[in-house]
Amino acid sequence: MLHGRLRRVRPAIACVLVLGSFLSILPVFGLWMLPLGLMLLALDVPLLRPYVSNLLIRARRRIGVWRHRRAR
Repeated sequence: MLHGRLRRVRPAIACVLVLGSFLSILPVFGLWMLPLGLMLLALDVPLLRPYVSNLLIRARRRIGVWRHRRAR
């Protein structure tokens, strides 16, 4: 029963997070909200899953390269 409720609320929360990321000038909002909102939205929209997955993989690789360069 809980999954049914979450399925209705999750897209709304995801849209609020994505829209809130555009207000990153304000102290509470930030760019951290964009990937979180896209990940939540990808749970309910199968068309977005491959794109979000590829973006997350690329981001993790770039972070790994950045950490490796910085460790030198």
